[in-house]
Amino acid sequence: MKPVDKIHAFDWADAPNSVQERCKLSLLDLLGVGAAASQTKLSQIIRRHAATEFAGPIPMLYDNLTASATGAALAAGMTIDSLDGHDGFNPSKGHIGCPMFPAVLSLGYAEQISGREFMTALLLGYEFGARTAIAQHATTCDYHTSGSWGAVAAAAVGSRIAKLTHSETRHALGIAEYHGPRSQMMRCIDHPTMLKDGAGWGAMAGVSAVKLAQSGFTGAPGITVENAPQFWADLDSRWYMLEQYYKPYPVCRWAQAPVEAALHLRKTHKIKASTIKRIEIVSFHESIRLASNKPATTEEAQYSTSFPVAVALATGAVDPDDILETGLRDPDILRLSALVEMTEDDHANNAFPLKRYARVKIHLLDGTVHESDWFEPKWDHTAPPSDTELRQKFHRLADPILGQERANRIEDAVERLEHSELSLLTNQILHPVPR
Repeated sequence: MKPVDKIHAFDWADAPNSVQERCKLSLLDLLGVGAAASQTKLSQIIRRHAATEFAGPIPMLYDNLTASATGAALAAGMTIDSLDGHDGFNPSKGHIGCPMFPAVLSLGYAEQISGREFMTALLLGYEFGARTAIAQHATTCDYHTSGSWGAVAAAAVGSRIAKLTHSETRHALGIAEYHGPRSQMMRCIDHPTMLKDGAGWGAMAGVSAVKLAQSGFTGAPGITVENAPQFWADLDSRWYMLEQYYKPYPVCRWAQAPVEAALHLRKTHKIKASTIKRIEIVSFHESIRLASNKPATTEEAQYSTSFPVAVALATGAVDPDDILETGLRDPDILRLSALVEMTEDDHANNAFPLKRYARVKIHLLDGTVHESDWFEPKWDHTAPPSDTELRQKFHRLADPILGQERANRIEDAVERLEHSELSLLTNQILHPVPR
């Protein structure tokens, strides 16, 4: 079966139980990150922008403002992307859920689909997005943000939800691929701003592509889908839903191996921040490019290696409050961040992007040196988090913003969504957070 045909033929029952359960937990994870991310300046700006420039009746994620389906998708994608704690996919060096889920949410609400159809579209999006990402990375020389191929995944799920014809679906995929944000990821790594990973623009492009194709606008073919069959042959047999990683900390994945190594040394040797003289980090090239050691914005903090390592050594964790603007002024953390020296290593470079290695060496004021072995980020798909760990992460992010009672209702709605109306979930997430 061709990929375009699979978009409309796919069924929730096609997936094993393990895949279905992981899809539910990925949805819960996105919603937890989105709740915490609603507090960022980026999120507040983009929601006001969407309401003003994309007027319409669709409620926005965690807000009482409304917009068109296109505007609501833009706002949700950029909100979630504003806190770098959502799931990801190693082969793509990026994230599937963040640009794709907003299309399912905004179009699913507009079309009043069932909870089961919502989950079916979401799972399809992960499978479609993984292959689109692999195909694009294998066929283009530049490293584009997740929004580029995420736009195609958003168009795929949107085409299903809107019940486009086969021909309209082909055009939607082609439009999304052509107009998706081919933005340069390393530019935002070197100069961190609110542009982030292009997720919101990808969601917006995908939903726009569906609307345009539905009106007769042409754009086929989507080259990554139709002209790269070698990447789609396992669509019925391999479940990339089970190959997503999750983030215990709301910072770039490339910084998380150094954080793990630093936390290990801190705990093992009972290191106190005040006793540290120098910190050496050895990792892969892209991690070393995360070079902001005195961030002035949350974007700079999230795209830094030294700052979250300093936070981890000072506090024993890295939480949203640590990397929002209000948490960037701690003199002890800034001192540690300035002590970090970073170098790249061939072993780590050769393993990237499928593996992200780092090791850390801490020099103390008394001359003692503690050095870690090679560490990887926590919660890779080869050593995934337990269901309990992901649920705990959701509540750690959502409870302080939404309140425990509302967070519990969201968790319950996600668990029962395949057997209920979509309103069971949207009644909880398409409303503002408490002031």
